[in-house]
Amino acid sequence: MSYDILVLGGGNAALCATLMAREAGATVRLVEWAPQHFRGGNSRHTRNIRSMHDAPADVLTDTYPEEEYWQDLLKVTGGQTDEKLARMAIRHTAGCRPWMSKHGVRFQPALGGTLHVSRTNAFFLGGGKALMNAYYRSAQALGVEVTYDTEVIDLEMEGGTFRSATVIRNGAEEKIHAKAVVIACGGFESNLEWLREAWGPPADNFIVRGTPYNTGRVLKALIAKGAKSIGDPTQGHCVAIDARSPKFDGGIVTRVDCVSLGIVVNKHGERFYDEGEDFWPKRYAIWGRLVAQQPDQIAYSIIDVKSMGKFMPPVFPPLKAGSLAELAKMLTLDPAALEATVRRFNDAVRPGTFDHTIFDDCVTEGITPPKTHWARKIDTPPFYGYPLRPGITFTYLGVKIDERARMIMADDKPCANVFAAGEIMAGNVLGKGYIAGIGMAIGTAFGRIAGEEAARHVRS
Repeated sequence: MSYDILVLGGGNAALCATLMAREAGATVRLVEWAPQHFRGGNSRHTRNIRSMHDAPADVLTDTYPEEEYWQDLLKVTGGQTDEKLARMAIRHTAGCRPWMSKHGVRFQPALGGTLHVSRTNAFFLGGGKALMNAYYRSAQALGVEVTYDTEVIDLEMEGGTFRSATVIRNGAEEKIHAKAVVIACGGFESNLEWLREAWGPPADNFIVRGTPYNTGRVLKALIAKGAKSIGDPTQGHCVAIDARSPKFDGGIVTRVDCVSLGIVVNKHGERFYDEGEDFWPKRYAIWGRLVAQQPDQIAYSIIDVKSMGKFMPPVFPPLKAGSLAELAKMLTLDPAALEATVRRFNDAVRPGTFDHTIFDDCVTEGITPPKTHWARKIDTPPFYGYPLRPGITFTYLGVKIDERARMIMADDKPCANVFAAGEIMAGNVLGKGYIAGIGMAIGTAFGRIAGEEAARHVRS
């Protein structure tokens, strides 16, 4: 079977590429490994897109100019980012919402618990699942051929040029030829063997927050066939999630958002990092890695009643107790150790005016690690605790691309007809770290660019 463009993957980046290519007149086939009810990859679990804007716009308040967006990204990546590609993604977000709306995506104002990001992030009405359903409906209306339960097992490349993909569907092999291919099938976070190869034994205690279908098979095939890789296999979107979460696909509702409101201790009842370093949307993705570095990859978020109702509640309720000693036993911690840690923390808290929407003056003095903002004594029962594990959403090891989303080969030359978008190329922008909504920004920008450029290649 032959098409103008073959799209591998079924999430946001893949659908953006599909819709752009089809709108440009190309025949498109989209191949999704997941069954229909699991379609959408990690995009099913998203809530918003980080959006640049120079004035209030629909659901976005105030302004969020390019330079501030870039500085936010620069801070979390520590400079490990391709500035040209990063700024392309940032600028793209300023004008993509009308196109998204045209394809059925609806937006809503930020909800309680997320009001502090109403300036930077546009929320999807119905979340990522509704967004993906809208895109699939639009693709169907445009005549795109979509096949589910279809796994890519090989790619035929000649001199850096794509010829065909071999897939398995219903137990039978099929070869699909196309004039161009868009690779948008995610990272390798659900490949437990590959995670262990990168991280060693600690990976055994990781929980895969995202889709179980991102095994990295296509990524590995591309690298073997000469694609230039980018990124560190140990870097990724890794957050602190509830340790009671399922091994795969728990999604965003498993994330524990109260870290900055209390303290976090390891299995020995000891604090190990500044919980008030920065606003949660900019720093939540460091906590998965921090927990991964603790003994047995386990930690516990501890708050008291003053913090309840101040954060977006996760799907699992906290453990609740009338005393710290009782809570420690419920969390399998040493009661004396937890009480001593909380006592030292409380003694170090300096009075201030608590305000979780700004960098307030509630700090600690004389303890290590410090808490540099939002420090309040944990002294008012009942007390609450969440057990935490590293929750990996997606990995940053991927393929290098240029500004036209063309995949770069090991000889530093771009492929004429191979384009990449989404998580499989996110390492170009995200060398490390994460800020809320940047994954959807990267996927939307480079998905649309890849679809447009693939269609342009077919026409030429």
